[in-house]
Amino acid sequence: MSTAQRQARRLPIPAAWPVRSRPAAHPWAIISAGLAPSLLTGAYLTAGILQPASYSPVRTTISAMAGQAGTDRWVMTGGIFLVGGCYLVTAMGLTGVRASARALLAVAGMAGIGIAASPEPARGTTPRHLAWTVLGAVTIAVWPAFAARRASPRPLILSVYGSAAVTAVFVALLGWLLAETRDGSVLGLAERLTSSIQTGWPFIIAVALRRSRRPRLGLAIGGSGSVRVGHRAGQGPRPQAGPVMAARLEVPRAGVLPVTVTAPARRAGLACPRLPAVAELATIGAGTGRRAASAASRPP
Repeated sequence: MSTAQRQARRLPIPAAWPVRSRPAAHPWAIISAGLAPSLLTGAYLTAGILQPASYSPVRTTISAMAGQAGTDRWVMTGGIFLVGGCYLVTAMGLTGVRASARALLAVAGMAGIGIAASPEPARGTTPRHLAWTVLGAVTIAVWPAFAARRASPRPLILSVYGSAAVTAVFVALLGWLLAETRDGSVLGLAERLTSSIQTGWPFIIAVALRRSRRPRLGLAIGGSGSVRVGHRAGQGPRPQAGPVMAARLEVPRAGVLPVTVTAPARRAGLACPRLPAVAELATIGAGTGRRAASAASRPP
């Protein structure tokens, strides 16, 4: 065995870096999802206090408080506008659900902004306001069905059956709301109850996604020379730091010998995956070439 081959067998490879997995729900998405029901509830309660005594929150909708006939209508208008903005932010941060679910949530957010931008007149309604209202109500009602996850891990509320059950409840609430629009006596109550439940569901989904995230498996290097694959927190004592023998690198190419490499652990309990195959081969090739050239240039 030549000098270059002997030195290549002990060629050090830089320690691999930890890979950070993309969170299923960003923290700022959870915050925006939690703000949506709080802003809506706070807005219609505050706006209801400012209305005259003739206003009945049980019979009259919240859109009437944001309409042109409402007293201090900016309170309710601002609340609806902020809820729509929270939907847009949440849709961007819920990376753990399908793209179709995120798109529907963004459509619901745009519908909320459209409702705030097209207030009701003093009498009746306008086609623009009605179109935005129907779009937002239908979109948020069917949204749980699109948020279902088939991949593991998934909590019960994100399973196919759980999402179907929640969608059925939302559709039933929407049907009750539509029935009350035909001279119903509790239209305001139906709208408030339906809106409060539906706006709170993205927050529940975001929290469930955050709690169901699993740590990625990697290569845990111990100080005694052993290699533990897939070490997680809570699975026994954490490995100790120190120079150790890493896993044997098998390269299925002609003319390239298997290389046993060493890599010092940066700190105790560091778990990280190995370098990609391309990076490993490039490192081995560059180091072998430099050492072979250095050995050839030495006098015999």
